[in-house]
Amino acid sequence: MVGPLGFGVLVTLATLIACIGLWRATRFVDPVEARAKEYGLGSEASVVGADSYDYVTRRTIWFRLSRLLNRLSFGPRLAANLARADLPLTAAEFVSLVLSAGVVGFVIGVWRLGPLGGLALGALFAYAPVAYMRGAQRKRQRAFTAQLSDVLTLLVGALKAGYGLTQALQVPVDQFPPPTSQEFGKVTRAVALGVTVQQALRDMAERVGTDDVDLVVTAINVQHEVGGNLAETLDTIAETIRDRIRIQREIGVLTAEERLTGYILAGLPLILAVVLFALSPQFMSALLAPGWIRVLPVAAVLMQIAGYLVIRRIIDIEV
Repeated sequence: MVGPLGFGVLVTLATLIACIGLWRATRFVDPVEARAKEYGLGSEASVVGADSYDYVTRRTIWFRLSRLLNRLSFGPRLAANLARADLPLTAAEFVSLVLSAGVVGFVIGVWRLGPLGGLALGALFAYAPVAYMRGAQRKRQRAFTAQLSDVLTLLVGALKAGYGLTQALQVPVDQFPPPTSQEFGKVTRAVALGVTVQQALRDMAERVGTDDVDLVVTAINVQHEVGGNLAETLDTIAETIRDRIRIQREIGVLTAEERLTGYILAGLPLILAVVLFALSPQFMSALLAPGWIRVLPVAAVLMQIAGYLVIRRIIDIEV
């Protein structure tokens, strides 16, 4: 006899297997588009590979979902966020993953907690992929920003040594770890395919999505149009970025206590609830009894999340 926990695990595994099977059965990768994406030419790939889509591709679920997302102007923004997080998923695949996770959470919640608990657990499961994407995106942006000042110093040295801009952009590819080597590698490959340096750098700025990269790309493009000493300009920007990173670290030190307070206030009630449930299941199970009493734990969780977000908003100081 399979217990409740085992039944929930089996339902989750069955749903995941069904989603993976549907994805593998309907997924189509155009070879031209896939090849162009390796060189950072996502928008150009859709134009180049448009004629190679056959009628089977246009009948797939992913193509229809992608077309719907593009009509709602939601697909391009989501695709840009996935690129910034370096996740190998299309917007349609990510939306399908979010919906699948929400359905799994809703089924488990309805089975164990009732309709209201199912909605809460379904929303939590659906938000998990979004939270992971945002976390990966912030982590990648911080890593790129931390390496950017050293990259600019290396570019300044290459320019002063007599390298052209295209040759200088190849140096970070060989000297730095990801994500810097990945992004500059896409720039150099795009230039090799015939894209202008200015457009390739603008595409990189859109993929990274930070103010520091926008500043660097804007300075390079302006210097290309009006002329001037590019090495000196990049040296000044590198110094500015170093000062900005130093100030951000000082702010992080000064707000460390407030961040720790937010973590404790958000996690302590959950930990106490788990401990009390382990010590006295009869006492805590009263909160999950049928009726209006189930509103209390759901409201408590929502208020905890709201309080944590308010604390994070207070200590989020822009530099």
